Amino acid sequence: MKNNIKFVAFDADDTLWVNENYFREAEHAFCHLMMDWLPHEKTADELFKTEMQNLELFGYGAKGFALSLIETAVRISDGKITGRQVQQIIDIVKRLLARPVELLPDVPEVLRTLKEKYTLVLATKGDLLDQQRKIAKSGLAGYFAHTEIMSDKRPQDYVRLLQRLGAGAQEFVMVGNSLKSDVLAPLEAGAYAVYVPYPIIWKHECTPEPQSPRYYKAEKLRDILRFLL
Repeated sequence: MKNNIKFVAFDADDTLWVNENYFREAEHAFCHLMMDWLPHEKTADELFKTEMQNLELFGYGAKGFALSLIETAVRISDGKITGRQVQQIIDIVKRLLARPVELLPDVPEVLRTLKEKYTLVLATKGDLLDQQRKIAKSGLAGYFAHTEIMSDKRPQDYVRLLQRLGAGAQEFVMVGNSLKSDVLAPLEAGAYAVYVPYPIIWKHECTPEPQSPRYYKAEKLRDILRFLL
């Protein structure tokens, strides 16, 4: 791989910094709020169902999550949720958006090392303002020659990214924690992919590992240096 690659792209959430933990905390607070109508696990199932129904309209990120929380609350309470409880849901999301950016281990060192040899790209998906905020707070923006905040990460989205970069598919590797978004999609676009697992993963992103000569797995971010140096 390292003989072909010119561009190394990184996912952001749960690859460079903590994210899913905070969404789980918000979901737990919401489920607790809904205990008068459904037990915790049932509420979580209903919320996921709502998120999947809304994904095409709302996309990924905290604001779409907020709307899905409110819609789920209205449905499972049969419209009996109060204005005060809606405000509590909004407050849950505001706390989510206000969380600090906590870098994962070895991130600056890995980026600094790879920047000496490759063009680094930040390729993340989610709410535009929230992702811009996190990128700014992370202190990592200077490592990246190009930043792409994507509405989704499908094969065609990677093809468009490659076109914007002027990169051939086999000159590009995507590094991330989601098999669905950061591995399968770039592989289908003809690129390389490195999977760096994170302990918590949203079930929408879960899928079996692929069998491909362009697929690599690293137990932690620092291990990608073995493949690229």
